Amino acid sequence: MSTGPARRDPFDLTGDVALVVGAAAGGLGERAARALAARGATVVTADLDPTDVDHRVDVTDEASVDAVVERVLADHGRLDVLVNAAGLMLRKPYDETTPAEFERVVAVNLTGTWLVDRAAGRVMAAAGRGRIVNLTTVYAERVGPVPESAYYASKAGVVNVTRALAAELGPHGVSVNCLAPGVFYPTKMTAPLGADPERLEWFAQRTMLGRLGDPDVDLDGPLLLLASPAASYVTGQVVYVDGGWSAW
Repeated sequence: MSTGPARRDPFDLTGDVALVVGAAAGGLGERAARALAARGATVVTADLDPTDVDHRVDVTDEASVDAVVERVLADHGRLDVLVNAAGLMLRKPYDETTPAEFERVVAVNLTGTWLVDRAAGRVMAAAGRGRIVNLTTVYAERVGPVPESAYYASKAGVVNVTRALAAELGPHGVSVNCLAPGVFYPTKMTAPLGADPERLEWFAQRTMLGRLGDPDVDLDGPLLLLASPAASYVTGQVVYVDGGWSAW
């Protein structure tokens, strides 16, 4: 009895070209690049620090962002997946944070996300297909115990930029979603917490699972869902990868 043609594995990214921005060693962007490559994608990496990535990019500079996307097209002829993981954290009380510092965090985390999404979105909309995944945080719609008002504000903005672009790009076959990780340890951003084991334990116990996120294990599945055809009918969403933190 014939069962018909075999269906493609919805998580198979063979033939897709993916750009990961914010992919320097030690961060969740690097982990995302590895996960996409493991599923068959051709992955192009970019970061402000050119070490260990394919291209340098300053996400606050429109020309720099556009140049990286144009380079991907010149080298590969297409762009199917964007993972936007560039980010900056400022752990500083509000009354010690200067306007320039606040604006710098917003420029990287929020304006930078919009610039990269815009450049990739134009290409994807013209092709009639594409998947954009922005990284925000569990703090996108709440705050934590660490004073970092600029970070909280910028990452909340990323959520609504994602929803707005999902609405604009949806008719062109492009999905735009957010991953909102909780505390993953160790990463480049969370490494300083290693000097404060009590704080790390507090974070772990704040989750329903009683542990921190493992960057080598816990990110790949949710990322691949949003970056693959498996989520072809999912857009404008925030997927929390936080051990249940946001559900309390």
